Amino acid sequence: MPRTLLIDPVTRIEGHAKITVRLDDAGAVQDTRFHVTEFRGFEAFCRGRSVYEMPALTARTCGICPVSHVLTGAKAGDAVLGVEPPPAARQLRRMMNLGQLLQSHALSFFHLSAPDLLLGFDAAPGARNVFGLIDAEPEIARRGIRMRRFGQEVIAALGGRKIHPAWAVPGGVLGNIDPEALERLRAEHETIVHDAKWAWARYGELVDAHPAEVAAFGDFPSLFFGIVSPDGNWEHHEGLLRFIDADGQRVGEDFPAERYAEFIGEVADADTYLKSPYHLASQGETPVGPRAPGTYRVGPLARVNLAERMGTPLADAALAEFRGEFGRVPLGSFHYHGARLIEILACAEQLGELLEDPDLGRGPLRAEAGINRLRGVGVSEAPRGTLFHDYRVDEDGRITGVRMIIATGHNNLAMNRTIGQIAEAFVKGPDVAEGALNRIEAGIRAYDPCLSCSTHAVGQMPLVLRVEAADGTLLNEVARG
Repeated sequence: MPRTLLIDPVTRIEGHAKITVRLDDAGAVQDTRFHVTEFRGFEAFCRGRSVYEMPALTARTCGICPVSHVLTGAKAGDAVLGVEPPPAARQLRRMMNLGQLLQSHALSFFHLSAPDLLLGFDAAPGARNVFGLIDAEPEIARRGIRMRRFGQEVIAALGGRKIHPAWAVPGGVLGNIDPEALERLRAEHETIVHDAKWAWARYGELVDAHPAEVAAFGDFPSLFFGIVSPDGNWEHHEGLLRFIDADGQRVGEDFPAERYAEFIGEVADADTYLKSPYHLASQGETPVGPRAPGTYRVGPLARVNLAERMGTPLADAALAEFRGEFGRVPLGSFHYHGARLIEILACAEQLGELLEDPDLGRGPLRAEAGINRLRGVGVSEAPRGTLFHDYRVDEDGRITGVRMIIATGHNNLAMNRTIGQIAEAFVKGPDVAEGALNRIEAGIRAYDPCLSCSTHAVGQMPLVLRVEAADGTLLNEVARG
């Protein structure tokens, strides 16, 4: 008799979701689905607000990556005003985004994924969390906490607080970096670089320890998408947008943010609030789905695959090592973890350069202008991938329409394909081992999805497994947590 396995909620991610695994009569995996079960509605209730309010308002989309929304909303506002922020403001915005990438990647790798990678995917659920990691590997937990705190202090030094800083605004920023905080950051920076080098050095042993997971965690050809600099280097805040294929070849032309709708389509499904973006030109006649040719990935792995170079010595050396071991374009989603560590190195090095720049924040911080355009599109690289804010306004600057493509949304089709691949490898009939369920969750955690806010479970993982007959009759239910 067919069975349905339900993982609800998916744990150690930001937000709320569930996973359904359907088995056929023989107990083989028939279908898998990733469902996002929360709805926020920012695109509707932002209508009527001033474009000047939008960076601070949309920051409330998320408590983990508010900086990404502040910066992207400000960039959309820049476009509505028709201005380019002064060089000092652009430099400070970049600095805040580096702090955001660093602190968020540290949370993802050290706190949410390291319990699996270091304690094992089959470890007891009650110990497979950050507290178990502190007991078993106190040094890696300590370094992760220190790195995350450093990134948050960069944000606070610029925006006045670590969460929801209402600091970047259309035309620039509201203030300069705090001088006392600047000195504290300079004093701690060398330690952070050392921690980042230490973490990267451990990645190889983590790959060697989990060969089955490396092979099954989303290892498939897809497109990759993100921002690149004019010379093709790693970029996170300014530049053009690019698609590449699984061989690293450019797909179509590079394009500016305001043209994104020519290249990206979206579909909505009835069983999830997360839309599925896809590459329009690759879609053809194939129905949209996880195996469609229009599937693409964003985030750390995509950015690293797009880049010719990272642009700093330690990160460039790590990138060369990464590609020497796994190929020019590593396809396995397990390697999001390695790409995250490479980006941590790049962020730490670039922050060091900015912290020592004698001209940091020198000059005007805001360009003043009125409403010059009735549409503005902002794009920036959030920790999880490319984030779009598309605003339409009236002549008074009041919002008449909003479209937001959240970074996690780009990965929806890829995440669905990933959990299917993992289920096929590890689910062998209706009696499913706890470790197999955790691997399915961990396949989602590799993407570090941010589903709208900072909610995630700690301690014993609260999970409900439902086994249903084909007609929906409940045959068995096991709960924990």
